[in-house]
Amino acid sequence: MDNPARRQLLKFLAASPLLYCTAAGRLLAEESLDAIELPDYLIGSPADALDVFDFHAVAKHTLPPAHYGYLATGTDGNETLTANRRAFEQVYLRPSRMVDTSRISLETTLLGESLQSPIVLAPVGSQGAFHPDAELATARAARAQGHLQLLSNVATTPIEDVMAARGEPVWFQFYPTNQWSTAQMMLERAERAGARVVVLTVDLNSGSNRVLLGQHVRTDDRDCTTCHGTGSVEDFLRMNPMYQGSRATYANFAMADMTWDYLDRIRGATSMKIVVKGIVTREDAASAVEAGADAVYVSNHGGRAEASGWGALESLPEVVETVNGRVPVMIDSGFRRGTDIFKALALGADAVCIGRPYIWGLAAFGQAGVEKVLEMLKAELAMVMGQVGAVSIEDISRRHVGVR
Repeated sequence: MDNPARRQLLKFLAASPLLYCTAAGRLLAEESLDAIELPDYLIGSPADALDVFDFHAVAKHTLPPAHYGYLATGTDGNETLTANRRAFEQVYLRPSRMVDTSRISLETTLLGESLQSPIVLAPVGSQGAFHPDAELATARAARAQGHLQLLSNVATTPIEDVMAARGEPVWFQFYPTNQWSTAQMMLERAERAGARVVVLTVDLNSGSNRVLLGQHVRTDDRDCTTCHGTGSVEDFLRMNPMYQGSRATYANFAMADMTWDYLDRIRGATSMKIVVKGIVTREDAASAVEAGADAVYVSNHGGRAEASGWGALESLPEVVETVNGRVPVMIDSGFRRGTDIFKALALGADAVCIGRPYIWGLAAFGQAGVEKVLEMLKAELAMVMGQVGAVSIEDISRRHVGVR
């Protein structure tokens, strides 16, 4: 039952600077206030969900503490994770009345591919930590709901199996490695499997300080080495099948010396188009285009890359202005509702990628949960388009939003 005293306490905490001084407070800050105020209730099936936060509640209840911590964490005091959600409050909708919106279309194109929706599944690694069917459940849901899927190169499932479950090519997200022979091997394998686009992630070259993850690990009494091993080459390869055939370890992700020349090396190894993921400034947007990127992907890794305290939506306008239509602009980090997605499209994004929401659905109910999350977000986006008088994705523009 709803507890009025609890609701009042949560309202007080949400308005108090003390909120950000505790791990629990930082976690609450990730969620929107309307989600915080919901009664304590766990849905029994995807059909019962009212919004994606219903899946979050089930995922948090279901997952082991360390696995949930991996999913929930930001960096340092979660400043950027919090800023991602807060940024949406600074952008408001400008509804337009008396427009015929009886036929709304979400169809669009991205790098020459026709999409049924601008909502894309962002790459999330190690999905076996959230559900036994892992990336296969996600791929089947993407197929059923007609969404483009980006597959992490640290996926639990080999790309060939994911492609088969998806029934169409996925895009291959790629963490750079200081062992070029390993990088080349994976790029060639992804292209051979049918991937037409590689998404180079450039925002973790100096590592990140994921404090909230460590705090959750402390509360997990399981022996994590049973699944994760001790960090040996054999353990790494067992958990990351895309690296089979190499001698890779976690140390190979150290890329502090990487420069824009790395795109030339990728271009020399594959004919896949190159998307650069992790751009948050106009300067890097300009450099990415100059280096030949086929698309720029605005992202702060869901608040997991750096403690900038700068929301992805806040970064978007200067990147869009700098790119100036030369290449598509994608975005992720913090998207939870159709209104969020619409705001990014109105500010110039060509596609919006979601991560945590569909993983909440996966952890809660497997493929059915992912499908329902995607179905809900599409329905919410279509509803917002009707409210503001935009009948197509191409019709959405800056005139539909204002910035406080």
